[in-house]
Amino acid sequence: MADTTKHNSRMELLTDYTDYADAQKHFSKAALWVLFDGTPESFNIAHECIDRHANDPTRVAVNIAHAEGHNEQLTFSDIADESSRLANWLVANGIEKGDRVAFMLEPSRPFYVAMFGAMKMGAISVPLFTLFGPEGLELRIGDCKPSVLITNAEKSAMAREACYKTGTRLVVADEKFFAEVAKFSTAYTPSTSGSDMAAYQYTSGTTRALPEAVKHTHQSIVTLTIAALYGTGVRPGDNFFCPSSPAWGHGMWHGTLAPLALGVTTGTFSGKFNPARLLEALSQLGITNMSAAATHYRMMMNAGVADKYKFAFQKLSYTGEPIDAKTLEFVKDTFHIDVCSMYGTTEIGVILVNYPGAKDFKVKPGSLGKPVPGQRVEVQDKDGKPTKPNQIGEIKLFRRDAWLSTKDLGYTDEEGYFYHGGRADDVIISAGWTMSAVEIENVLLKHPLVKEAAVIGVKDELRGQVVKAFIVGPAGQLDEATLKEIQSFTKDKLSQHEFPRIVEVVNELPKTPAGKVNRKVLRDQENAKISVAA
Repeated sequence: MADTTKHNSRMELLTDYTDYADAQKHFSKAALWVLFDGTPESFNIAHECIDRHANDPTRVAVNIAHAEGHNEQLTFSDIADESSRLANWLVANGIEKGDRVAFMLEPSRPFYVAMFGAMKMGAISVPLFTLFGPEGLELRIGDCKPSVLITNAEKSAMAREACYKTGTRLVVADEKFFAEVAKFSTAYTPSTSGSDMAAYQYTSGTTRALPEAVKHTHQSIVTLTIAALYGTGVRPGDNFFCPSSPAWGHGMWHGTLAPLALGVTTGTFSGKFNPARLLEALSQLGITNMSAAATHYRMMMNAGVADKYKFAFQKLSYTGEPIDAKTLEFVKDTFHIDVCSMYGTTEIGVILVNYPGAKDFKVKPGSLGKPVPGQRVEVQDKDGKPTKPNQIGEIKLFRRDAWLSTKDLGYTDEEGYFYHGGRADDVIISAGWTMSAVEIENVLLKHPLVKEAAVIGVKDELRGQVVKAFIVGPAGQLDEATLKEIQSFTKDKLSQHEFPRIVEVVNELPKTPAGKVNRKVLRDQENAKISVAA
């Protein structure tokens, strides 16, 4: 796969630059391709992410923090050899280029061997979230129709029926299986092009409705490296970590493939998420750069144990949703650096960043930052005209001679920084007043007894809609008087009309598998109550 003409003489690479001004000056699509061995005609993700970095047998590719309390290391060399063996095993078992190979595994040796082994031989990797139930799994298998599903013994009984219905071969990734795979050669030469399909990923959604599969080619990693360079600030020499599951977009592309493609050691969390265990692992592993969901930072704050550890962070980023002021303060006080937002959508990719590591870029708390190099982004009003500073509109991206909608609201300030205003369907209109669920949530989270909060609009005969808040707080401390005080606290911070008229205490908030609060579930639950009452 190597294109040796690219590397005959040392030239400056995009990874050599960290400043914002240099990003604007030196970025180009051609410069992105120089970071890789392959060309559009001959390109393979497994080679770019693993094989070309495997010359040193001690070089660590992945650190895995297991929920049970131990850390595991996998080297580039180990993954290269075992993924080649699996590629040969797949070919020997009749798997052909373009066939789907699904795997429902926690981050582990079998996970990385399955993912890179499938892509190496030209099959399409399909990572599946380990917490899917039978219905969610059956929907996805029925959609992508994989030739093979690789899972563990615990999940095999549940998966067997779904596989039977689609004619999918079920493989249990146990020692017996790997003993069989070990009989095959560690030599395998990929023969894929950049436009060949490499992976299908299903967006989070619910298990009751099948979300659309996002389809990535091998050369997708080139474009997605933009987010790595300017959204997470990954550079050679970093010790990187992303606790998001690699079954989802952020965990797989930003947390796994992009850093590995640059030869950077990455890390992840395996098993039931525990913020205290995460903090311990981040300290133990000496992580210098982490990209996580906003919820991860909030959970680390609520764990109350961060002050027990020492950290080595130089860069931090987050994605998925805005971070409230209380959590931003915790991050600054605990890790002693600013955490940088990285904003985008599954459909259009990352478009707004805060350039972690750039000494000439001022990070404004709560801001989405500014566009990545080469992208034109605007906030527009309902007529498609650019809004004035501090005027709410819709965030849009100019691509292929047209403005694309993100379906998110936002605004800019006088210096051109972007801010999130919530999803278009998270706007609440009550008695003619337009309110942002995100803004109200951020104020609620400033209250000392509110650990988590989610806000939606619910039907009201008089006002059309009123604000309802779902809050999580200390057990036994959220009595009626306290809830009224929380309502007054919000009203005083915002305005007389902009507060939750209804407050419900819950033990936990519904979240997407990516860790974001799922307001849609709350809206659906409220609508179901109305239907039953009717």
